[in-house]
Amino acid sequence: MGATGASGVNSDRALPSSEMYQLDIVLKRGHNLAIRDRGGTSDPYVKFKLCGKEVFRSKTIHKNLNPVWDEGTKLLVDSLQEPLYVKVFDYDFGLQDDFMGSAYLYLESLEQQRAIPVNLTLQDPHYPDVDLGTLELTVTLRPKDGSIEEPHRDLHRKHQLWRGIVSISLIEGRDLCPMDPNGLSDPYAKFRLGNQKYRSKTMPKTLCPQWREQFDLHLYEETGGVLEIAVWDKDTGRRDDFIGRCTLDLSTLAKEHTHRLELALEESRGSVVLLLTLTASSHVSIADLSLTPLDDPIERREIMGRYVSNIVGMFRPLSNLKDVGIVQVKVMRAEGLMAADVTGKSDPFCVLELNNDRLQTHTIYKNLNPEWNKVFTFNVKDIHSVLEVTVFDEDRDRSADFLGKVAIPLLHIQNGEQKGYVLKNKEMTGPTKGLIYLESDVIYSTVKAGLRTIVPPEQKYIEEEPKVSKHLLQQNFNRVKRCILFVINIGTFINSCFEWDSPQRSISAFLFFVVVVWNFELYMVPGALLLLLTWNYFITAGRESGDTVSAVVLWEATFEWEEEEEEKDDKSVCVTFNWTVPFLSWLAISVLCVATVLLYLIPLRYLVLAWGVNKFTKKLRNPYLIENNEVLDFLSRVPSDVQVMQYRELKFDPGQSPSKRKKTNPG
Repeated sequence: MGATGASGVNSDRALPSSEMYQLDIVLKRGHNLAIRDRGGTSDPYVKFKLCGKEVFRSKTIHKNLNPVWDEGTKLLVDSLQEPLYVKVFDYDFGLQDDFMGSAYLYLESLEQQRAIPVNLTLQDPHYPDVDLGTLELTVTLRPKDGSIEEPHRDLHRKHQLWRGIVSISLIEGRDLCPMDPNGLSDPYAKFRLGNQKYRSKTMPKTLCPQWREQFDLHLYEETGGVLEIAVWDKDTGRRDDFIGRCTLDLSTLAKEHTHRLELALEESRGSVVLLLTLTASSHVSIADLSLTPLDDPIERREIMGRYVSNIVGMFRPLSNLKDVGIVQVKVMRAEGLMAADVTGKSDPFCVLELNNDRLQTHTIYKNLNPEWNKVFTFNVKDIHSVLEVTVFDEDRDRSADFLGKVAIPLLHIQNGEQKGYVLKNKEMTGPTKGLIYLESDVIYSTVKAGLRTIVPPEQKYIEEEPKVSKHLLQQNFNRVKRCILFVINIGTFINSCFEWDSPQRSISAFLFFVVVVWNFELYMVPGALLLLLTWNYFITAGRESGDTVSAVVLWEATFEWEEEEEEKDDKSVCVTFNWTVPFLSWLAISVLCVATVLLYLIPLRYLVLAWGVNKFTKKLRNPYLIENNEVLDFLSRVPSDVQVMQYRELKFDPGQSPSKRKKTNPG
C-alpha cells in the first residue's frame, strides 16, 4: 500500500529525523475509484493523517470516479519515521461516509528538495485483492528553515478567510414523507457547506413544518460551493429516520440578490422552501502590523464616513442592517504562558472568535513568550457580540491543549489602547497562567446597532442540546415558586386593604387609588420609567466603575456563584435600569422618550388601530416573514450577573496566586 511507480524515491537512504521538515503536497487527481452510490458513481474526498491526527481534508468532488482536485497543502513534520496515511471516502450527507480505500506514503524514503510525482494504489485491508483505483500526487520534502515560514503563513492565512456570506432563511417544508405510525413526522433540517454545519429546530407532528429560521454560513470558495440539505425525523429513544436530501450549487446563483428557492428532496417526496442571499465580505482580513487597515488615514476616513461620519451618513446605508461596523484586533504577544509540553515549553497559537467568525494566528514553536504581531479584521453584525481570544498549545498527535482565554464585549473596547489581559480558565471563573497583549478598534453605526438590538441574535451553527440537570431543574422550580409567592403576597395585601384589617393602611390605599385614577394618563407609564432611568444614571455616575477586579477576588467569587446561583433571579431588567450596559440604557431612554411623546400627542385609539392594521397585514405584505418578539430580543442582549463577572478584566496580583489562596481556603 506504499507509493508505486514514483520517481525520485530512494528506499535505501533514510533521512535524519532530528530536525523539522516541511512536506508540500499537491493532490492532483484520482483514477478509476470505487463505486459506492446507487447511481454507479461516488462523491470522493481524501483525508491525510499524520501520527493519527487528521492534517488535511480535500474538497468533495460529486458524482465522479476520476476526480480532479488540484489542491495543495503544506505540513510541518518532526519525525520521518511516521508514514503519511491517506484515506479516500465517499461522502453521504446525513449518513455514514463509505470507505473507498487507503494507502501509506513513507516519508523517510523521499528525496529532499525536489518535487516528486507519486501514484498511490488504494487498497482495503479486509479485501486486499479488490482494485480500488489510484491517487496521483506531487510531494516535496525539505528541511524547515526561515525561508519557508512566510509562504506557510500565507497559505495558512488564505485557508481561513471567507470571501462572502450565505444568508439563509429556512421557511418551510412541503408534503414531507410520513415516518411515524400516526402518519406524521417530527422533521428537522441539517445544512452543510464545506465544514460548516447548522441544524434547525424540530417541528413536532407535521408534514408541512414552518421553521422560519435565519442563519449565515461563510463562503470560502470563489466559485461558490455546494450547499447540502438533509431532512430527518426526530425519534426519541431510537435512531432518527432519514426523510430525504437535496443539494444546491451556489455558483449558479447571482450575488447581492435574494433568491426564493423550492428544492425537491431527491430520495422521497416533498420539498424545502428557503430564501438565500449571497453577499460579499469586504472587511475580513489577516495582516501584519505594517499593513494595519485602520492605521491608514485614507482608509480609516472612508470607513468612518461609511458608518459614523454625520447624521445623514448614519441613516443612509440602512438597507443592509447586518453591516453594523468593523472591529480590528492587533494580537501583539503573550507572556508567561503555561508549559504544556514535557520539554517545559509550549507551541502556542491564538484563536479569535466573534460569534460564528473564527480566525487564528500562526504557531510559535517552543516558546512561552510568543510574539505574533498580527492584525485581524471582522465584520460586526451585532454590537453586543463578545470577542473571545483563546490561546492553545499545538499538538501533532492529538487535539490542541487549552492555555487560557479572555472574553471582551465589543462595547467595552477602548479604541487604540493596547492592554495586557490576564488569561482565564475555560469556564472564565478564575485566572490561569499568562497574559496576552491586544489592541482593538471598533467602528460602528449607532442607528444600525440600535435596530439590530431588537432582532434575534445570531445563533451558533450547531449547538449541543442541553443536558437534563437536577440543579437546573431545582433552580427553575425555585424561581417559579418565588414568582407565585410574590403574586400571592400582593393579592393578600390588596385584599387586606379591602377588608380593613388595618384602618390606617386601608385609608392610605383608598386615597392613593383615588388620586392615581383621577389623574392617571397612559403616557405617565413610560414617563415614570424614564425618570427612574435618569435617577439611576446620576446615582451610577457618582460611583467608581469597578470594571477591573483582582484575580484573587474573582477566584473567590466563583465559590459564591456555585453556592448562591440558585438563589438569583433573572435580572435583565435591573441591569438595564442600573446602567450596567450604557448602550442598552441609552437605547431604552430613546424608546421611552418616543413612547411618551406619542402617547401624549396621539389618542390611544389611533395607536391601537395602527398596531392592529400592521398585525393583520404583515403576513399579506411578506408571506415569508420570520416573526420575533422585540422586547425579548432586547432583553436577550442584557448580560447576566455571571456573564458580567466573566467579562470583567482581571488585575493580576503577583504577590498572591490563586492556587495559594485555594490551599489556605479549602472550603
